Amino acid sequence: VQLVESGGGVVHSGESLTLSCAVSGFPFSNQDMSWVRQAPGEDRDGIAGITKNGRIFHDASVQGRFTISRVTATEKLYLQVNNLKPKNSAMYYCVKTWGPFDLRDKGTQVTVSS
Repeated sequence: VQLVESGGGVVHSGESLTLSCAVSGFPFSNQDMSWVRQAPGEDRDGIAGITKNGRIFHDASVQGRFTISRVTATEKLYLQVNNLKPKNSAMYYCVKTWGPFDLRDKGTQVTVSS
């Protein structure tokens, strides 16, 4: 199982990023997937999920600014993050919604300056 995130960076408040996750090692089309984030000193928080059938969930804190999507053909998960705020700074990870967190997952860092 491999989940490789990319697309993070250092941006100013109000800017946008597109986070990507390339998946391999398991049948992506049959898996519910999510994005979680973890800021230093804080717990990991789920922010968005998408079922294998395309049903989408977003945490209230990011509703209207973040959008999760998936492309089964290319086995990729995406998170469009718009109007970023400094409080959104964290390491972002894509995960299997119902699976254990893989400690080998490196994530992609998003840093938002004011």
